[in-house]
Amino acid sequence: MTSLSRQTGILPSQTIEALAAAGHIATPQPFAVGQVQPASLDLRLGLRVYRVRASFLPGRDSTVAERLKSLSLFEIDLSKGAVLETGAVYVAEILESLALPDWMAAAANPKSSTGRLDVFTRVITDHSREFDQIAQGYKGPLYIEISPRTFPVLVRTGSRLSQLRFRAGAVRLDDQELRALHASEKLVTSSEPSIESSGVAVSVDLAGFDGDGLIGYAAKRHTDVIDVDRVGACKAADFWDPLHVTARRELILDPDRFYILASKEAVHVPPDYAAEMTPFDPLVGEFRVHYAGFFDPGFGHAGAGGAGSRAVLEVRSRDVPFILEDSQIVGRLVYERMAARPAALYGADLKSNYQAQGLKLSKHFVL
Repeated sequence: MTSLSRQTGILPSQTIEALAAAGHIATPQPFAVGQVQPASLDLRLGLRVYRVRASFLPGRDSTVAERLKSLSLFEIDLSKGAVLETGAVYVAEILESLALPDWMAAAANPKSSTGRLDVFTRVITDHSREFDQIAQGYKGPLYIEISPRTFPVLVRTGSRLSQLRFRAGAVRLDDQELRALHASEKLVTSSEPSIESSGVAVSVDLAGFDGDGLIGYAAKRHTDVIDVDRVGACKAADFWDPLHVTARRELILDPDRFYILASKEAVHVPPDYAAEMTPFDPLVGEFRVHYAGFFDPGFGHAGAGGAGSRAVLEVRSRDVPFILEDSQIVGRLVYERMAARPAALYGADLKSNYQAQGLKLSKHFVL
C-alpha cells in the first residue's frame, strides 16, 4: 500500500482515485463510470442484504457481521436483484472497503436520488457508535442500513444509494468566513441571508414555480416498485400528487406523507468549497428536511452551467402535523474547504442530473 501525502480539506475526485490506486479504497470491481464525483465516492451494494429485526449500531466491542448473526431474520442474494419493502429495515454489504490513513476520516450521506425516493440510508462500520461517520484511520468493511419509507424499491449488486466524502482537518467555515465568502461569491440569492451557527439559512418556496402555481409534490402510498437503476422509467403521476399554492401560502405537513419542495433561494457552491445541508434543526420546527445533504463543488456555479440552482427539499414531518409558511427557514448550509479544486466540477461535462434545477423529482420520474 502506497502512502499519500497529508492534505487538509475535503478530498477532490482526483485524490479519491489516488486513494484507490494506493490501496486505501479496496473493491473487487473497478469503479463504475461516474462513481467518483467531484467531492465524493458513490458506494455500491455488495452481494448480500439482510432483513434485520431492528436498526442497530455494533458498538465498540463488536463487528457488524457479529451483530448480524443475532439480528438477521434472513439473507437475500442481491446478484439477481431484490425488492426491499417499505417499513422494513435491511443491512447490506458494500462492495468498497477502506484502509484509511491515520489522518483521514470520512462521512456518508444518501445520494440525492435516494433521498428524493424517501429511502432512508445510513452507513455502518465495525465497532462504530455513530451512523454515517467513519473514524480516522478506519480499516475494514462497510455496510449500509436501508429502510424504504414510501416506495418499495428494486436494488441489486452495484446499485448506488449512498456516497462517501473524505476529509482531513478542521475545514468547516465559521460565521465570519461565511460572510466573507458570501460577499465575494454570493452563496444564496437572499439579499440579507441569515448566517449563524456556521451555516447559511435556506427557506422554502410556497409561492409557486409556474403559471399553475405548483409548489411541490406529495408522495402517494401503495405504489408500484421503483427500480433505483432505471432513469426515467416511472410516470410521475403514478407516484406523486402535485401541490399548488394556497391563498395563505402555507402547507400543512401530514406526518404520514413525504414531500418534495424547493428552496426560495438559488444556491451556489464555489469550485473550491463543498457544502452540506444540515438534516434537521429542532429550532425551526418538528420536521426533517433534505435527507441527501451533500452539495458538490460547482453546484449552482454559473461557470458550470448551474446559475439559478435551487436546493430540492425532501421533507417529512415528525410525529405531528406541522404548518410550513412561504419563506420559512427550513435548514442551513454548512460550507467546507476543498483540499484542492476537483478535476471536474458538478455539472461541467459530468451529465449531472440536478444542475440548474428548480423544483425537480428524482431522475427516475418523467412528467
